[in-house]
Amino acid sequence: LTDARSKGGAFLELLHERCPRSTFDNFGVGGQMVNQMAARFGRQILGEPRAGGAPAYTDVLVWGGVNDLYSDETAGRTVAKIQHDLSTMYASARARGLRVLAMTVAPWGGFTRYWSPKRRATTLALNAWLREAPARGEVSGVVDAWALLSCGDGGSPDKLCPPFARRDGLHVTTEGQRKLGEELHARYFADCE
Repeated sequence: LTDARSKGGAFLELLHERCPRSTFDNFGVGGQMVNQMAARFGRQILGEPRAGGAPAYTDVLVWGGVNDLYSDETAGRTVAKIQHDLSTMYASARARGLRVLAMTVAPWGGFTRYWSPKRRATTLALNAWLREAPARGEVSGVVDAWALLSCGDGGSPDKLCPPFARRDGLHVTTEGQRKLGEELHARYFADCE
């Protein structure tokens, strides 16, 4: 969803267009679960263990979880494990003085090969936890990709709205990604340069 090599990350491209004097780096790797993201987070984002080797960021946006949710049986990924790994990244970034932004899991009910009632329940549980993260003090803000990219109750709330869905029902079109970028810009980067 973020990996530029697979047409992801257009939300960051939009931010760069709106904030041309700012830097937006994309560290997304397609197919990774949040434990894999967490394993490289310190090195790539925070500069560990290379002292002084990383760019000086002011903000970090963490978007992950869907690969974990459909790897519940094959990789033993539970909501509790996903929450732990996300919380670890959030805490390490906050400890370095970064503003932390989270994004909920986008609707993926159209990915029929892996979608199930059980996985719907775990997705909704993880998203509820993510939406409550600011109140817990774990993040500064949340962009609700589920709400922004779903057709809502009048359509198919568990699926990406057609303009935002690639054929597989999991990956988000450039139009959908740019919608996420618009929300990020309006809520968190409106005063950027």
